[in-house]
Amino acid sequence: MPVIGFLINPAAGMGGSVGLKGTDGKTDEARRRGAVPHAQDRAAITLAALRDLPDLTFLSCGGEMGEVVLERCGISRYRIAYTPRGASTAEDTMEAVRAFVREGADLILFCGGDGTARDVFAAADRSIPVLGIPAGVKMYSAVFAVDPAAAAGILSGSYTITDGEVVDVDETAYRSGTLATRLYGIARVPARAGMTQPAKQVFEETDEERAKEEIARFMAEVMLPDTLYLIGAGTTTEAIARRLGIEKTLLGVDAVLNGQIIAADADEKTLLYLTEKYPDARIIVSPIGAQGFILGRGSQQISPAVVRKVGIHRIIVVATPHKLRETPTLYVDSGDPAIDAGFGPSVQVISGYRIAQRKKIHQAL
Repeated sequence: MPVIGFLINPAAGMGGSVGLKGTDGKTDEARRRGAVPHAQDRAAITLAALRDLPDLTFLSCGGEMGEVVLERCGISRYRIAYTPRGASTAEDTMEAVRAFVREGADLILFCGGDGTARDVFAAADRSIPVLGIPAGVKMYSAVFAVDPAAAAGILSGSYTITDGEVVDVDETAYRSGTLATRLYGIARVPARAGMTQPAKQVFEETDEERAKEEIARFMAEVMLPDTLYLIGAGTTTEAIARRLGIEKTLLGVDAVLNGQIIAADADEKTLLYLTEKYPDARIIVSPIGAQGFILGRGSQQISPAVVRKVGIHRIIVVATPHKLRETPTLYVDSGDPAIDAGFGPSVQVISGYRIAQRKKIHQAL
């Protein structure tokens, strides 16, 4: 069993539920909006599944960057290779990775998002394999397990080492509705089939646009009066809004009632308020291209609490045929295993005008 260098970005993902679309440079603002850290809870799922593996040893960081959750999970076979001086920073992440490499780690397991992946790769380069426990807002990079349980599944079995893109989004542009990504490098990644996510893809073909319009035409016909619709991020859902004659937040969640936006770029708190006020509600989402995530990537405002208010059976999934061809399996990583399991083995996806496909959903370990 390899020696694992393990670290957490404690602030990862805090911007998601409060509508910041990322946490880089926005940790204080996320806290002011009521965000609660959850990276340690995500990491604990992975560590609990690894705890009883024989001869497993960790190198880690002091405090909230690793030691706290290792102790919480009852793991004693670890030693501290790096301790931050205060609240952790990107430089702390890079220094920790350098310490892991110096002390002979065989691979690095980190918990965070694309920004953390970028910092880990900046220090490790291709000298050592890296695997991410997803806890950020976007996670477009191909270095993450599909969920925390899958990260444990990869390391518990026989994995291969493959190449994975390290990609990050310009969060300033992202918050203003522009998706601008940059490739930072190609990392070496432990992988098992169905457990490691691919990089996000964006489809912009002419037929793709025609398919979005057909989906939008159908959805505009079947949307009910006096019913609240929470419409997730993406160009397919944007086409639905455009058909309704409204301007949607491309990379946010909007609330629509009777053909009008009543809350634009809404955060979790706003969505919960609206679902209390308008209990007859639906959620419309589109899976991320190539990755296939219905929930858990990019739209954390649609939280487990929001899903429970609306009901899993009232989630409408839309996607173009091309996107579905490139996405053989869909994923749900809401942060609540009960909700993820509640989707069952498959889901119906509206893929055209009065056309739907049933797609398999990845079942957690």
